[in-house]
Amino acid sequence: MKELLKNLPKIDEIMLVLKKRGILKKAPRDVVLSACRSVVGDTRELILSAKKDDTNIHVPSLDEVADAVIGRIENLRRYSLRRVVNATGVILHTNLGRAPLGKEALERILEVSCGYSNLEFDLEKGKRGLRYDHVQRILCELSGAEDALVVNNNAAAVLLVLNTLALGKEAIVSRGELIEIGGEFRIPEVMEKSGAILREIGTTNRTHLSDYEDAVNNNTGLILKVHTSNFRIVGFTEEIGLPALVEIGKNADIPVMNDLGSGCFVELDRYGFEREPTVQEVLKTGVDVVTFSGDKLLGGPQAGIILGNRDILQKIKKNPLNRALRIDKLTLAALEATMKQYLNGEDAVSGIRILRAITEPLADVEKRAKKLLTILKKSHIEGLVLVLKEGTSMTGGGALPTQEIPTMLLSIKSPCMSAGRLGERLRHCEVPVVVRIAEDEVLIDSRTVDEEEFAFIEEGLQQVFAEDV
Repeated sequence: MKELLKNLPKIDEIMLVLKKRGILKKAPRDVVLSACRSVVGDTRELILSAKKDDTNIHVPSLDEVADAVIGRIENLRRYSLRRVVNATGVILHTNLGRAPLGKEALERILEVSCGYSNLEFDLEKGKRGLRYDHVQRILCELSGAEDALVVNNNAAAVLLVLNTLALGKEAIVSRGELIEIGGEFRIPEVMEKSGAILREIGTTNRTHLSDYEDAVNNNTGLILKVHTSNFRIVGFTEEIGLPALVEIGKNADIPVMNDLGSGCFVELDRYGFEREPTVQEVLKTGVDVVTFSGDKLLGGPQAGIILGNRDILQKIKKNPLNRALRIDKLTLAALEATMKQYLNGEDAVSGIRILRAITEPLADVEKRAKKLLTILKKSHIEGLVLVLKEGTSMTGGGALPTQEIPTMLLSIKSPCMSAGRLGERLRHCEVPVVVRIAEDEVLIDSRTVDEEEFAFIEEGLQQVFAEDV
C-alpha cells in the first residue's frame, strides 16, 4: 500500500502537464489546483480503502490524472441546469421543471431583464411603487379576489399565511388532509415552522361538520382546508365542503383558508376530466384566503399565489417574512405574461403548453407520433425497431391524480442494447432525452413532446448508436 501511495503523481508535476496543455487558460489556477488535489485525493482514498491482498488496484499515470483533472474542469464549464426533452408522458413533471414557459412569458423575461425596469417604481406618480402591483390587478380581475400577493412558491405561501393568521394559535385541519407531496413537503411540518398549532380533527377517511364545530375555541386562529394533491381516499368517506366551513368561520369570526395546491382557472371537465374546482369558484364561496402554485395547472413560473380578503391580505403583506419570500422581476414578468393569456380562455388552452398537453385530442397526439416515427425511420439507424402503441399519460404535479389521459407511444427496441441502457445513453446526450421504460421497451410519449423537439430525439438516437458501433 505504501508503495502504491508513493507512486501517485505529485501535484506540481500534474500542474506542469496541465500548463503545457493550456488548461490554465480555461480556469483560474486555484480552481485547477483544487481539481488536482481532488483527483489525487480520490485515488488515495481508493487505495487506503482497498483490502491488503487486492492486486487489481490501478495507480493512474501522470497523463491519466491530468486527463481526469481536465474532465473535471470541462464539467465545471458545462451548464448543469439544461434543457431536456420530456418524453415520459408526465405533463407536470416535478423533476423536469414542471410547467414549460410559453413564448410570451419568455419574451417578457428577455425584455425586462436585458435592461432596467420599473420593478418598484410607479411611472405614473414618479415615486417608489410595489413590485406586487404588476400582477395584483390581473390576478384579482381574473379570479374575483379583492387582493393578491405572490411569493416564491406555494409552500412559502402556506407558511406566510399561517404565520400571519395563526402564530401561537390553533389551525384546524382534517386528518385526511394532512398530506405529504413530492420533496417531503408535509403540511404538519410547515405548520410547525409557521408557529401555528396543529389541531387535528376527524379520522383519515371521515371528518364531520361537528368535528370542526367542536374544535373551535378561543385560541383558534384559522380553519384550513387542504387539497389532497396526488392521492384520493375512496370508499367509506366523508369530508366537509368549503361553503360549510366558510359558514363556521363567519359565525365564529375565524378566517378560513383553502390551500388548492394546483390553481386551475379553466373548467377542465369541458374536456372530459373529473371536476377540478377553479380558483374563481373557490373564491365565490366567500373563503378568506386561497393559495396555489404558479407552475402547475396555471402553467406559469414557480410562484406561490395568495388571493382573498383585502384586510387579511394587507396583514399578510406586512409580515416581515414576506420580504424573505418575495419573487424577483423575472418571475413577475413571466407570471404577468401567463396571466394575460387567461383574458381569453381559448388562448390559454391553446397557448399555455401544459393546458394544451392536457386537453389535446388523441387524434392530434397520434398524428404527431406518426410524424416522429416517419422521421426516425428515415434516419436508417441500424437495428432499431419502431412501433406505435396506445397508452396513457398523467398530469403529474399532484394535479388530477386519478385521471389517465389517452396517448400514443412510440416504442423503441434494439437487439444490441437493453432498454435500460438505451434510456441511460439518451439521458447523456447533448440535449438529454428522458424517456419511459416498460417491459424492456423505451417509450416516447408524444403528448409531452413538441414537434420542435423531434430533432433532439433523432440526433440523440443517432449519437447513441454511432458511439455503440
